[in-house]
Amino acid sequence: MWWRLVGAVRSALVVSPTSLLKRLLVGRPFRSDRLQHTLLPKRIALPVFASDALSSVAYAPDEILLTLSIAGAGAYVYSPWVALAVVVVMLTVVASYRQNVHAYPSGGGDYEVATVNLGPKFGIGVASALLVDYVLTVAVSVSSGVANLGSVIPFVATHKVGIAVTAVVLLTAMNLRGLRESGTAFAIPTYGFMIVIIGMLLTGLFRIFVMGDDLSAPSAGLVIAAEEEHLTGFAMAFLLLRTFSSGCAALTGVEAISNGVPAFKQPKSRNAATTLLMLGVTAVTMLVGIVWLSRLTHLQYVEDAHQIVEGPAGYVQKTVTTQLGTAVFGDGSVLLYIVAGATALILFLAANTAFNGFPVLGSILAQDRYLPRQLHTRGDRLAFSNGIVFLAVFAIVLIVAFQAEVTKLIQLYIVGVFVSFTLSQAGMIRHWNRLLKRERSPEMRNRMIRSRAINTFGMILTGAVLIVVLITKFLLGAWIAIAAMAVIYVIMLGIRRHYDTVARELTPAEDRPVLPARNHAIVLVSKVHMPTLRAVAYAQATRPDTLTGLTVNVDEKDTRAIQQEWERRQVPVPLTVIDSPYREITRPIIEYVKSVRRDAPRDVVTVFIPEYVVGKWWENLLHNQSALRIKGRLLFEPGVMVTSVPWQLASSAGRNLDRFDRDLSRGPARGPRSRGSNDSRGSHSSNDDRAARS
Repeated sequence: MWWRLVGAVRSALVVSPTSLLKRLLVGRPFRSDRLQHTLLPKRIALPVFASDALSSVAYAPDEILLTLSIAGAGAYVYSPWVALAVVVVMLTVVASYRQNVHAYPSGGGDYEVATVNLGPKFGIGVASALLVDYVLTVAVSVSSGVANLGSVIPFVATHKVGIAVTAVVLLTAMNLRGLRESGTAFAIPTYGFMIVIIGMLLTGLFRIFVMGDDLSAPSAGLVIAAEEEHLTGFAMAFLLLRTFSSGCAALTGVEAISNGVPAFKQPKSRNAATTLLMLGVTAVTMLVGIVWLSRLTHLQYVEDAHQIVEGPAGYVQKTVTTQLGTAVFGDGSVLLYIVAGATALILFLAANTAFNGFPVLGSILAQDRYLPRQLHTRGDRLAFSNGIVFLAVFAIVLIVAFQAEVTKLIQLYIVGVFVSFTLSQAGMIRHWNRLLKRERSPEMRNRMIRSRAINTFGMILTGAVLIVVLITKFLLGAWIAIAAMAVIYVIMLGIRRHYDTVARELTPAEDRPVLPARNHAIVLVSKVHMPTLRAVAYAQATRPDTLTGLTVNVDEKDTRAIQQEWERRQVPVPLTVIDSPYREITRPIIEYVKSVRRDAPRDVVTVFIPEYVVGKWWENLLHNQSALRIKGRLLFEPGVMVTSVPWQLASSAGRNLDRFDRDLSRGPARGPRSRGSNDSRGSHSSNDDRAARS
């Protein structure tokens, strides 16, 4: 195998630093026919798509307890009932989405369900909600991971924004390497987190109920003051509803599996449904266990440090999982650090759910012309690279804007996901109603009626939760998420309108196209040198109806030198000189081209522009600037064709074109490599040396 290593090193030495960095981060490109090899079995799909929902048990209990702390320590008695309500919603959503993945296995998820059954506008509404929620998933998960790690490492707590941004960058690089490869890398930490948390819960319960140990959390002895005293009646009910809505953060990520069905191995729907069931059972077990053990250890967690009236000197509040690890394994123990590390790691990796869901949804929306088409293309490693980068950038903006504060970010969270939950279930009800109208088999009808009942209950429950979330979180920050959804909704409608307009303009008419009457060729002349002579020769080879050289007189001395050299070489083409008293170049050329077509609208004008081909990026700054400006302006003129005629300078000979060809051969099959550069509006080019020598 050593010769392969030598070959890889040798190849790395001849590539540019940018390409080398890309290969180190992303890896070698995959052929398109390797797409089937990136499909995921259930054991890998669970950590890839369910890490968000599984990791939410690391911060959902925190949100339940800190919200209840507003009414004082006595309100913690309600935490098991709030957790039970969250469990009911989660199991209902899991059961509902098991119907979705069987009915719509193509990967559109909630967007496809809403679009097909409720109409495109509802589909766009669901898509905008999901896109916002995916961005928030990355921001919240990474910020929560930093908070958990900061509970045992003070350095992390003091540099949480920078560490959170670094974590997003690393996750981006891992996902750019491809779905299966990132999934394999994430499987061990995800399963490790599940083992550590369940092991901690079982150990704690065993010590309490079997060994009779009196376990106490580090915060058990604190004296907590209520922010709002004597909450009764409506105020207390509102607080419980707000606590419930915060705890419902545990449901985020459930919808990712329905969006990622195409990434599963066959049978896709069955594997996705099984993964959903595994997710629901595991997440519910951990959530209930953490809240239960928190009550048994008298754990306290407050929203504001000012609520701590009496406690140990220098007390710093730690996250719920870290406090439970301290109570069960002891302060400073190795197992405590394992708990904190596993929790922080799974929260970092939970963002991977969004990194897989956002690009797939973006690709589908791009295919439907609601987002830029670049989001539909796959990168070197068969991942939707543009979508991954978009998600990372927006998440970093949120992390920096909210200083990686989970309590602030969580208020923006879960609005979008419950919008998609509710509309998706409404769409599924219409789906079953439509099928029941034409289904005659009693067995199939009973199955459909049962599925419709599940989706109906899911719609009612998630709709009620959505109302609660909007009421309790709107002024706390949910309005920002709603505004973002509205903006994305309008943008997607605008993009679709633009693509539809362009498609109508480009549709050929039924009658035969009208051919140009004549072709007038113009060669731009800045000096009489080899590039100019090649352009003239190539223009002659196209056999236009008229041909002229064109130069702009901005300096009398230079213009006379061009005319004299033109005559001395006996160039068999007339040279036209345009005066420019204000020393402009672009505008006189444009006006001259317009004048050629003014009297004959059916005529076309072909402008030949000599251009240098250089080998170094900085050389482009020294050449071709005027040509680029003129070309860019001419492209907007109707009936004008722009042709670049390249001339390779000596520095371009250093480009390793053989390696470039080998890189292309590893990707999808392409046509032969062009020997020239093509511009739009029918432009073309040639490197015909015979034309240059003529």
